[in-house]
Amino acid sequence: MMLKNKIAVIYGASGAIGGAVARAFECEGATVFRTGRDQVDALDEQAIDAHLQSVIDTAGRIDISFNAVGIPNAKILGVPLTELDAEYFQQPITSYIRSYFLTARLAARRMIPNKSGVVMTVTALHSRTGLPLVGGYGPAMAAKEALTRDLSAELAPHGIRVVGLRPQGMPETRTIRDAFEPRAKATGMTWEQWQQFLASRTHPRRLMTLDEMANTAAFVASDNASGLTGTTVNLTMGSLDD
Repeated sequence: MMLKNKIAVIYGASGAIGGAVARAFECEGATVFRTGRDQVDALDEQAIDAHLQSVIDTAGRIDISFNAVGIPNAKILGVPLTELDAEYFQQPITSYIRSYFLTARLAARRMIPNKSGVVMTVTALHSRTGLPLVGGYGPAMAAKEALTRDLSAELAPHGIRVVGLRPQGMPETRTIRDAFEPRAKATGMTWEQWQQFLASRTHPRRLMTLDEMANTAAFVASDNASGLTGTTVNLTMGSLDD
């Protein structure tokens, strides 16, 4: 098992992506501490810090921190940028980057003494390509990927790897539904047509599954991927060129 005896904390584990990653980590032998908004507010520094200390008190260390926090807002998606209120535009940028920064920083502080650890997050192809009607989500994803690089530059000398995952829309997630609904209203596109449209942009003409993404996350978190840091793994199945 790739993650035998590893201690992992997953933020956003009540969501589809976080839940799938938690299951994959557990299947590979990790002990997983799952958090959702009801357990730990991933925007609250004191709440995160207290929870991480409880993990240390229970398990003795933290090997993996995975941020899969989602911050949906129906008032953002589907609104042209020329019509979008500045507060709503800024919300995902501020919230996503704050959550990732806090969870990564507080975990890294506890990893540095052990000179070992992996910090991870998940973004989307919004970070690298222009998409309409997504408000500030594109800049938010780009900022997270920039932070991944900067964190790695500082933490790699301490033995800590920092890696992101960038999947395209996965049908089992709420994210793809949130992107579909405003377009359905504007174009009359059905759910099946929306999936076919997205799949047509990939090389295998299909969309990635949650299990495929989660299995990749388990590999990246393992010592088998020890040479991987300071980057975001492209999981868009060819729809986004590197």
